[in-house]
This record gives sequence, structure tokens and C-alpha cells, in this order.
Amino acid sequence: MPETSLPLAAEQRARVLIDGQLSAAGWSVQDRAAMNLFAGPGVAVRETIMTKGHGRADYLLYVDKRAVGVIEAKPEGTTLSGVEWQSAMYAQGLPAEVRLKSLTVEGRLPFVFEASGSETHFTNGYDPTPRARRIFAFPAPATLARALREAEADLERPTWRAKVQHMPELDVAPLRPAQITAINGIENSLAEQRFDRSLVQMATGAGKTFTAVTAAYRLLKHGGFHRVLFLVDRNNLADQTLAEFQNYRTSDDGRRFTEIYNVDKLTSAGALGSTHVVISTIQRVFMALRGEGVSDSDDPDLDSYVPKAPVTVAYSASLPPEAFDLVIVDEAHRSIYGVWRSVLEYFDAHVAGLTATPGKQTFGFFRQNLVSEYTYPQSVADGVNVDFDLYKIATEISQGGSRIEAGTVVPTVDRRTRVQKLVELDEDLEYTSKQLDRAVTSTSQIRLVLETFRDRLYTEIFPGRSTVPKTLIFCKDDAHAEEVVTTIREVFGKGNDFAAKITYVAKDPKGHLQRFRTSASLRVAVTVDMIATGTDVKPLECVFFMRDVRSAQYFEQMKGRGARTIDPSDFQAVTPDATAKTRFVIVDAVGVTDHDFVDPPLNRDKGASLKQLLTRAAALTITEAETATLASRLAALELQLTPAERAELDVVAGQPVRDVVRGLVDAVDPDTQAKAAEGAADPQAAVQNLLDRAIEPLAANPDLRLRILELRTAHDKVIDEVSVDVLLDAHGVVDTQRARSIVESWTQYLLEHRDEITAIQLLGEANERRISFADIQELADRISRPPRSWTPDLIWAAYAAVEVGRVRHSDRHTLTDLVSLLRFTLGTDGELVPYADRIRQRYASWLAQQKQAGTTFDHQQRWWLDRMVEVVAASAGITTDDLDGAPFSERGGVDGALRDLGQQAVSLINELNRDLTA
Repeated sequence: MPETSLPLAAEQRARVLIDGQLSAAGWSVQDRAAMNLFAGPGVAVRETIMTKGHGRADYLLYVDKRAVGVIEAKPEGTTLSGVEWQSAMYAQGLPAEVRLKSLTVEGRLPFVFEASGSETHFTNGYDPTPRARRIFAFPAPATLARALREAEADLERPTWRAKVQHMPELDVAPLRPAQITAINGIENSLAEQRFDRSLVQMATGAGKTFTAVTAAYRLLKHGGFHRVLFLVDRNNLADQTLAEFQNYRTSDDGRRFTEIYNVDKLTSAGALGSTHVVISTIQRVFMALRGEGVSDSDDPDLDSYVPKAPVTVAYSASLPPEAFDLVIVDEAHRSIYGVWRSVLEYFDAHVAGLTATPGKQTFGFFRQNLVSEYTYPQSVADGVNVDFDLYKIATEISQGGSRIEAGTVVPTVDRRTRVQKLVELDEDLEYTSKQLDRAVTSTSQIRLVLETFRDRLYTEIFPGRSTVPKTLIFCKDDAHAEEVVTTIREVFGKGNDFAAKITYVAKDPKGHLQRFRTSASLRVAVTVDMIATGTDVKPLECVFFMRDVRSAQYFEQMKGRGARTIDPSDFQAVTPDATAKTRFVIVDAVGVTDHDFVDPPLNRDKGASLKQLLTRAAALTITEAETATLASRLAALELQLTPAERAELDVVAGQPVRDVVRGLVDAVDPDTQAKAAEGAADPQAAVQNLLDRAIEPLAANPDLRLRILELRTAHDKVIDEVSVDVLLDAHGVVDTQRARSIVESWTQYLLEHRDEITAIQLLGEANERRISFADIQELADRISRPPRSWTPDLIWAAYAAVEVGRVRHSDRHTLTDLVSLLRFTLGTDGELVPYADRIRQRYASWLAQQKQAGTTFDHQQRWWLDRMVEVVAASAGITTDDLDGAPFSERGGVDGALRDLGQQAVSLINELNRDLTA
């Protein structure tokens, strides 16, 4: 064959391949002489002669009888970016008869392709910056028809690449800061179009799925997206993700996600046209692409299947490459970016990855495009997760294995049938720790580990507790899990409802998992992989490793099962002897935490008390490890505070305390320290300066340190079960000396803190603002904490004992009596009178003054005024909002007040506040 014919033959082979690909995608491929635009919705006409100087187009594409695009065919191996000029020329050089039945953008056909049979490039002329991208196969005619309809409907923003550049402002109310950063990062990456992939690194428990659902909703509603593929690690997590979509309420109109968009798991029916979000594992997507049946049931072998070599995919008409606009990968197997990679690259979609622990391969796949980063320590600082402690249990067998002598009769278990039989060893059997619980099971080792856990549980691991914390034990395989669950019931002397095996092969694993979340009786779950990633068990306090893990990513996922925070009331419902979840414990019985990839907890110096840490911070002598520990202690305390206490502490700090804790965490972060040291003349000094700046909000604020210790004491009461008390006395005589001590301490306290307490400031100044109930509550909260533990009753009784004749008796005291105590202590009043009595006295005087001025009130009006005065007596004032509550609501609330008091209702409220509380 002449050498000059080789390119022609190669080009002919390419055209045969292109013909086949077009036909597979639903195009009718025709010669120019036999052109029939009625043959189908999409027609590809070969060898169309363009206008003079523009050559001959290899394929002219018609959709619904209108010319919409061209294909430039080249031999296999041709670098297609080098021929884009040629296809662009064809797109502009339409002959007159074609131009009459064409759709153009600025004089050129909108859809331009370059293809070689093995590679296809596509440029959408409607995009804001048209750019060729590689696609797996030609889109179907219906896909281009939809693109045309959308472009004609919105010429300013014709494609999703144009729409994402004009997304509405994100409603941040239901979101955490890290979630806001992640969603904005994904949307910005889409808008910039520099990458077709974006990676979100977010700590386990920080709300990755909620973030993904929010992003999906915004892109479907505002971004021009049609369908989203949500990839999960295992099929049982697909149910959990589906529930997240079903429970998600949109921030704009409050409807559930699934009331607006259809969400379903991938099944044998494929992705139905009406489905907007498809949830699946990568293995099931691969099966669907191959035309195999996809079952909805859990299949651990399928979910964990990793092929030995990278898979290859072929075109699927039922699930074409343009089926999805967005693929979200939520903590799927790391092999997804290796052997499964071609499945992801099959789809012409933006890929967004969500992970707590990205590896090098993950970063590589996502083109290093990390759009947001949120680490585990940062999540602890923000109160999103709790910190952890480590507890290690080591035995001789777990560390060094053992040896069984020849001639010993040992039981063996058939892995498949679980049938046991006795066998006499004909040679010595030596096994290593790695073989333990795989080739050999040591019942003594399992029992010793679990007995040690039991014996140290209430003294060292969870001191002071009496109920076994919710515990998750990771085992090597199902047989190992079977042995562990049996032994732990025996060791604790409990029944079947105390511990359960939750693995894929166990009966009703989903039901057991739900009971583990909500039941107070099921305390221990024994698993292999089923609860290793993604599964949410918020009350979990103990993650117990009886198997080794050599993957940093997998370990972080398993560790993260215990990191979730939980509302104290929900926590106490399943663990009654606990108050709040402020930490969890990793129990390591196999040395898993000895791996280099295991980061230490923030709480690194358990020997230092919070008071010692704060003292060292004030003296600027605190170490890096102690700084991390201080962050952990403050984060744990912050979880225990009431909203009012947290708000008060923020006021004293002059900023949110969480920001202070976050500053401490960032200061001990290796990456932050590396940036601070980079280029510094003295790197060590630069890092120390970073630490000093982080502790400055504490070091420079003695009041904050004092208030932190007060709150810690209030929430951390010690139970003394050792000391035996002896009765010294019991009588009803008032201790005058103690009463005098209380009065003196109270007076001194007011003098020392008068610049901090709003109620004192308002009382001592000519201030227009009256003392509010919030001001009184602030003072009551402060004096109620140890070491004072004062109440209005206690101080009143002390004054009654010391200031005989100047204190009016009251059987019941309210918080507003603190105003009377303040006025008497500071010398404003000469007699200590209950606040309610003084208000009623002033009310009687006020009524007399009104009558003298000629103003009288009828029976209906007096009903309103009398009850307003009772509110003033109990709350140090009244507002119009109070009128919509009891007892006013029974007579119409605000409307009733206007009806009976007329337009003077508001002025009367102002008068009562001014004249009665002055």
C-alpha cells in the first residue's frame, strides 16, 4: 500500500468508530446525498460542503431539523486541541441553505466537536467562556435539544456554567462556619471553571452530608443543574443519606427537599428521568453501566469489592455520560480514585469530594483543588466535635503472640459453617500478634482485655460513672466479633440486650444499630466494618480497637464514630448517670494508636488542672502541649455551659469564647506554625510569638480566668463516697457570727465588682435605663456560683440577723429582691423591704395621685393595671410583649389592653415602669 494512503485509512477507521458512537447515542448518521431530517430527533450528515474557503465539515449535526453543531474527525492519535481552529471554521462557514435552518451563537453553530474515535472534545458555545473539554462520548440528541431550549429561555445565562456565576447569597442561618466555607468554595470553583473537580476537607462529625445536601439544593434550584449523583461508601449509608435528604428543610420556603426534588437510590431501573438526586455506591454504578442488575439490599461483599486492576467502562445508553451535572463523593473508598477512577471520569460532570482525611491520591485526583479545609482540632474548638483521650491495654499475647505445643487437643471452628471439632496438633503451633483473631483465636487474651476494661472502667477510664458508656468494639472479622460479643456479656454478667453484634451477616443489623442509638439497655456494639464510616451514633463515648488499622484515613473514620456532640437531654436519655458529653475515649488493645499517622488528642497533659493551666497562661510560661490541653479543657467546659452562661462568658471575654479556643488550636497546628516560621529570622521565636498571641485573651483578662474557674466549679461537683460525716450539732438558732460574715462578704463583693455588674452601675448613676430583669439575673448567676453560693434568701436572712428592726420579713423571696438588697447595702434605702411590697406601696401612692389629678379607672381598667403591677413586682418592669402572655392573653392580650385602656395603654406602661421602679 502506498505510504500516502496510510493517513486516509486511519481517518476512515476513525470515521467508522465515530459513526458507531453517534448511533449508540441515538443519532441517525447519513450521507449528504441520502439526507433525511425526519429520520429522528438527531441527524448527523457526513461531508457537508461549507462556504467558500471553509472546507468540508466531516459531520453536520441537526437537532429537530435545525443545524446546531459540527464534528471534525481526525485519525486516532491526533492531538485534538491542535485542530480546534478547523472545527471552529466549519461552525462559522455555513452555506446559505443550511444557515436558513440553523441555530447560531454570534454567527457560529453552538456545539463544536473534535473526535478521533478514541477521544472526543466538546465546546459549548453558550458557555460564558467557551472552552473545549474531553468527554467520554457524544451527547444524545435529547441532551442537546434540552440545552437549546434552556439557552433560548435565558439568553443571558444559557448554561449552568453561566448560572453559577450569579448564585443568590447563601442563607447562613442554619449552617456552621465550616459548612458555609465549604459551600462557597464549591460554588466559587464552579463559577471560576479553572477545575472540573473540587475537594472539601471537613472533619468527621462536622456535617459533611448536610453541607452536600445544601449545595445540591442550591445548584438544582439556582445553578441550572438537572441531576446529582451522590456516592456513598456502603449501601447501608445510602439509607442514612436518603434520610438526610428527606429530613432537610429548605431555608427559603421551609419545604422538605423531597417535596421539591425526587431522591432515590440507584436500582436496576437505572436513573429514572424524574429523579433529581441518585444515591449509590461506586460498585453499583459500575454494575449499572455494564447493564447488570442492581439490588437495593445490603451486600457487604459488593460494597467492599475492590478490583485487582483499574476497571474499564463502556457507553451505556440507559446511563449516558451526561446523566449527571454533579457527582458528590462522600467518604467513598480511597480506591475510588485509583481502580474505580474511570467510573467517575465517565460522567461529563463536576466532581465534588467530601472527606475528613484526604490522602495523596485523593489530592491528585482533585487536581490539588482544595476549596475548604476544616480539621478535627478546629471542630473541637468550635464545639462541633468532642476531644478524645487514649487508654491502652497491652497483654503478652496481643503484643507477642504465643505457642501451643504439639500433642495439645484444641478446638477448631469452620469459618463457613461455624461447626466446631477437636483436633490434636501434630506439631508446635507458633503464632504472632498479626495472626491473632485471624488464624488463631486466644480466648484468654480476649477475656483478659475485656476484664481489664471492666475493672478499670469506673476508676480510670470514666471515673465516677456507674453505667457502662455506649461502647463500639472493632473486631477483625465476623468470627472474632462473635467471640467478643459472647465474652463481654459473660465478663459484665449481662444478657443479650446489653451487647449485640452489628455486622452485615448479623440478623437485623439496621434494627440493632437503631437500638444502639436510642436504647438505654444496649450498651455495647461489636462490629467489623459496618459502623466504621459515616454511621452516626451520637451517644457513643468509647471506641474500642481490638483490631489493627494500617490506613490513616480509615482510622480517622473509625475514630470519628465517637466524636459526635449530642444535646445533654438526649444524651441523658440513653446514659442516665452522665450530664453532658464532653469527650470520648479510644481504648487501644492492639497498638493501633502507635502508628505514626495517629495524631494525639488536644488534651495532652492530664496532670495539669485548669487552674494551673490558666495561671501558666497568665505568666506566659505555658508550653505548646499545655496550650493544646487548655484548648481541650475550655472546649469541654463550653459544651457544659447553659446558653446564658455562655453568653455571659463571651461578654467577659470581649469576644466569643469559641474564638479564643479556636485561636489556641490554630496556634498549635503544625501547618500554622510552619507558615509562621517560614522566612522568619528566628523560626522558634516566631512560633512562640504565635502561642503568646493565642493566649493573650486569657493572659490579659484576669476576670475571664476567674469566671472560667467559677463556672468550672459550678459544673464539676465532686462526689465524696469515702469520708464518713459525724453530726456535731442541730438546732434552729441563727448564727449571728456567720450572718455578719455573709453581710460583710456581700458588701465587699459589691464594692469590688461594681464596675462589672450592670445593676450596680445603673443604681449608682443618673441613668435613664432602669434595672432590667436580665441585669438582675446576671447578678444572681454570678453570686450563686462557688465559692459563695449566695441566694437572695440567704443574704436577706443574714441581714435580718444583723440589722434587727431594719429588715421587713418575707416568707418568699424572688430574684427582684436583689434590687432591694442592692439599695439597702449601698445606702439608697434605710429599710430592707421586699421588692414586691415596695412596688405595691408605690402603686397605691400612684393611684392616689391619679385620683387627685382627676383621673379614675373603671373595673376593667383596674384589672389590667393591677396585673401589670404584679408583673413589674416579679420582673422589675413590663413591656408590651408581656401583654400577649398570661394572664393578659385571657382578655385579648395587646388588643384587649388597647380596647379597655385605649390609646393611653402604652403611656401607662411607661409611667408604671418609671414611677414604681425608680
